[in-house]
Parts: sequence; structure tokens; C-alpha cells
Amino acid sequence: MIPFGFKKAVHYGALLLLVIIAVGPFLWLLSTALKSGEENIFAYPPQLLPEAPTLENFTQVWQQAPMASYFFNSIVVAILTVAFNLVFSTLAAYPLARMQFRGQQAIFLAILATMMIPFQVIMIPLYLIMLKAGLTDTANPVQLCLPNAVGGLCVSLNTVIGLAIPFAISGFGIFFMRQALINLPKELEESAVMDGCNSFQVLYKVIVPLVKPALATLAVFTFMTSWGEFLWPSILLSDPQNYTLPVGLVHLQGAFSANWRLIAAGTMMSMIPILVFFLLLQRYFVSGSLAGSVKG
Repeated sequence: MIPFGFKKAVHYGALLLLVIIAVGPFLWLLSTALKSGEENIFAYPPQLLPEAPTLENFTQVWQQAPMASYFFNSIVVAILTVAFNLVFSTLAAYPLARMQFRGQQAIFLAILATMMIPFQVIMIPLYLIMLKAGLTDTANPVQLCLPNAVGGLCVSLNTVIGLAIPFAISGFGIFFMRQALINLPKELEESAVMDGCNSFQVLYKVIVPLVKPALATLAVFTFMTSWGEFLWPSILLSDPQNYTLPVGLVHLQGAFSANWRLIAAGTMMSMIPILVFFLLLQRYFVSGSLAGSVKG
């Protein structure tokens, strides 16, 4: 029989190994971003800790590249995508979870089937639709600008809509919200109907407040997906002023002749909004991530 202490040590050792595998690349990226120009980032054996840590790379990449514009474009697109996803996924999931109608199961299965379709299959027809709808940066832009007091940054409204629409709703979002809604007791809706509420009032005043953890979790997943999306923006965008952050970071590789210190600094900066967004919704995330785990 294997001693309990030995088994525990093996488990903790395996967990530590997984942590190193997961966190190691981020630590190396941070180390590269903090190294000065005199240090060899390709030295062997590798040196994790910088000899003279500096923030010069962060300052230089912010000043020499339009990082503020990249950040603003990505934030607008991500917020718009999250808002669309929360609204449309909830509206689609509500009748699938709380109502009974003919073809309900077939519709739900068809929605799940869309999760198996790769985006590469539909991106060309989707691009042609956006082109005809004037939702690319080659069309006459409708500018949305911040006041000069807070930077005066502008974004093309039709372009960000074109970037957000393909991800405005997803099969995963509908499935996730359906699983969260399906476990709520029917008596809550019946009481609201007896008080004179219609279906939309029941959804807004009774159901939505009860599934805030699930909404917060879906918001985090959607924000992360939108923030890191590269393929669709690289197809839709041609003007560097409209680049989102992932496309802009790839552009840095050519702009700085593969200066990996500056690229690492820009990549580290791109992680900040995701961390902030997660921390803001952290108290809902753990409970919400389990909302769809109960079989409906």
C-alpha cells in the first residue's frame, strides 16, 4: 500500500509541474520585457532574472507605436461584443429553458451543431456581407471620438460593428445560459405572472438577477475571446489606425524589426485589460462557471 504522505507529495508535485508549465511562458515574457538593450535575451544558459530591470521598453513601445489607438479599438470592440452576447444569448436561451413549444429540442440541437462549424468556413461569405453592408474600414467611416481632455481617440463605428457582429451571439453562449436558466424554480415565474408581469418583465426583473454569476462568467469568456481575436480583424481591417491590439502587436514585429523586448512589452501590456476585467467580475466567476454543469 502506498503511504498517504507519498501520494499527497506526488499530487502536489504534479500540480506544481502544471503551474510551471502554465506560468513559465508568462514569466519569461515579463523577463524579456524588463531586460535592457545590453542584455542578450538569447543567452545560454537562459537567464530568467534581468540584470538591470527597466521599464524603458514599455515606454518606448507606447511612444513609437499607436498603442493607445490599438487599446481603444480593442476595448470598444470587446465591450460591444460582450454586450451583444449577453443580451442575445439570454433572449435566445430563455424560451429554450423556460417554455414548451413544438420543435424546441430540434432547435436546441441545431444551435449546438453550429459550435462544430469552423469560423474559416464562413469568413469569406461573412466578409462579402460586411463589404456590401459598409461595415469595413474601406467604407465612409462614422467616427466615434473621445473628448480631447481624455485623449481625443477616435474609432470607426461601422468598423467596430463589423468586427463585433460575427461574435454577437454564439452556440456556446446560448447553451451556457440555457443550462443556468433551466435550474431555476418555476414558482418564481408563476408568482411574477400572477403579479401582472409579462414574459419580458419576468425575464428582466426576476430571471436576470438570479443568473448574474452565469452572465458574469459568459462576459469573461466573451471578453477574452474578443480581446484575443486575430483572424477576423486581420481580414476586415486595412487601415493601421483601425487595428485592434492582436493585429497591432503582429504589426510591431515588422515595425521594430523583430525587437523582441518591445514586442514582449507590448504583449504584457495587452494582458492588463483581461486581468482587470476578470478581477472586477471575480466574485461571480467561480459560482457562475458551475452554472452550466448541471444536466438539464
